[in-house]
Amino acid sequence: MPYDYKRELKELYQPPRKPSVVTVPPTTYVAVDGQGDPNEPDGAYQHALGLLYGISFTLKMAPKAGVDLPGYFAYVVPPLEGFWTLDVADTFDPARKADFTWTSCIRLPDFVTPEVFAWACEEATRKKGGDFSAVRMMTVEEGPCVQCLHVGSYDDEPPAIEGLHRFAEDSGLAIDLTPERRHHEIYLSDPRRTAPEKLKTVIRLPVRPSR
Repeated sequence: MPYDYKRELKELYQPPRKPSVVTVPPTTYVAVDGQGDPNEPDGAYQHALGLLYGISFTLKMAPKAGVDLPGYFAYVVPPLEGFWTLDVADTFDPARKADFTWTSCIRLPDFVTPEVFAWACEEATRKKGGDFSAVRMMTVEEGPCVQCLHVGSYDDEPPAIEGLHRFAEDSGLAIDLTPERRHHEIYLSDPRRTAPEKLKTVIRLPVRPSR
């Protein structure tokens, strides 16, 4: 059975709706950086998704292309994720879409080394004919965070975010948003096939001791 990160790492991908504390280990992604409204048709964010899935499926399908990648194992491509920034002092506000700075990303399986990643970029460019120069391999060390599962529209996230802030304060923690530690979301649902009120999103915020 293919390795499924959502199933095997439930504490990271299947948290309860009630806020909880989690310590996130270093995680490596294929990533694209950008700015602006993610809903803009044919915009930078939509273009980034094509690049991310292009690399992700090039890696996943390597055996069918006759390529023997060292350490390869069968796996399910992990869900799309995003790190989002407004001004550091601001609470994340879905209404300010045009002001977003974002890094869109998909987790890479453990066998992907810089050499394997470079091969995937070259292979995707060769097969798909696109420009994959914007993708990068990124390792994030989130460490201690608070998180919850939000069910509903992306625009309806503020109450869940406020709940995470209250939970952190009640737990003796402070939200620790910096340029390096950002608002993080994991998209468990495909918005093209899921009604807005049924979308499932993991919302994760970095924290530090408040004292």
